[in-house]
Amino acid sequence: MMGFCTGCRSWYVVTVFAVLYRWRVKPGTDAAFRDAWRSATESIRMRYGTGGSRLHRTDEGEFMAYAVWPSRDTWVEARKLPSANPEAGAKMRDCIEESFPSVMLDVLDDLLGPAPR
Repeated sequence: MMGFCTGCRSWYVVTVFAVLYRWRVKPGTDAAFRDAWRSATESIRMRYGTGGSRLHRTDEGEFMAYAVWPSRDTWVEARKLPSANPEAGAKMRDCIEESFPSVMLDVLDDLLGPAPR
């Protein structure tokens, strides 16, 4: 589903489902992990029409990503299909020391968006 931001005059994906991912990466692999994550995320965004993702670092040094999807069904179906970017996925896996369980979130209220100008 798409929405239009009148203040910024652009279209955006209306998020109804989100997933939190969290990883601890091997020492010295931060840059490689971030590069692979960006490539994988861009491929997923193009293939499935997602709202993209934001990558964060926790105070403990772990990486956490917040990914937005147009629906839970889209996310479930995407997980059944071959990777949107197998090379980037392999590079990410090479960097990961520990992967934590994903957290699925049904969006109730969505106030994320571009800052007012």
